Amino acid sequence: MRLLVVIPAYNEEESLPGTIREIREKAPGVDFIIVNDGSGDGTGELCRREGYPLLDLPTNLGLTGAFQTGVRYAWERDYDAVMQLDADGQHDPAFILPMKEKMERDGLDLVIGSRFLTAKRPRSLRMAGNAMIERAIRLTTGKRITDPTCGMRLYGRRVMEHMAFSATARPEPDTLAFLIRSGARVGECPVSIRERQAGESYLSLGRSFRYMAQMGMNIFILQWVFRKEKL
Repeated sequence: MRLLVVIPAYNEEESLPGTIREIREKAPGVDFIIVNDGSGDGTGELCRREGYPLLDLPTNLGLTGAFQTGVRYAWERDYDAVMQLDADGQHDPAFILPMKEKMERDGLDLVIGSRFLTAKRPRSLRMAGNAMIERAIRLTTGKRITDPTCGMRLYGRRVMEHMAFSATARPEPDTLAFLIRSGARVGECPVSIRERQAGESYLSLGRSFRYMAQMGMNIFILQWVFRKEKL
């Protein structure tokens, strides 16, 4: 299975070298590409200097636009699967190959990294929101996803076209629910998520709460506006 790791990067000059080094050490031979999402720092210059594979966007499109650009690149070059990996070091590349093996072994269309498949979810406001989204997906699809907000996901060829070309596709929990309703075969693989290695997250507590509330509303209401697709 030909796999491309897509790394959306916005002002990640400090974090990228460590992330790329880990990919090469822990997932040797796996292709990757960085999508520089209109960064204002030296992210693009770093990639060109180090010879990292790069898609250089002239303006900031946000996570959805940057990831979709990478998925379209993978689709047009006949990759069999594409993985979303954060540039900031939170996603451990040690789990790239286990997630790939899970997809191949079980014939899945989508593998979601889960912090809580084999571990208990900690108590916090953010984790309460995670649990709320889990219940919303379960109620609307019948499928239990233990960690629907984890961004470390592996998309197979059958769902790549939707992720690459649909105007409603986003690397978010509401799209997970939509894909499950459309017939995607979905599984989870245990992963651990680390603290970011440099820089600051844009998700404050207030933004996290609004995000969880928005995702819950989307799963229950907005996704029903769009007809499910047959994959």
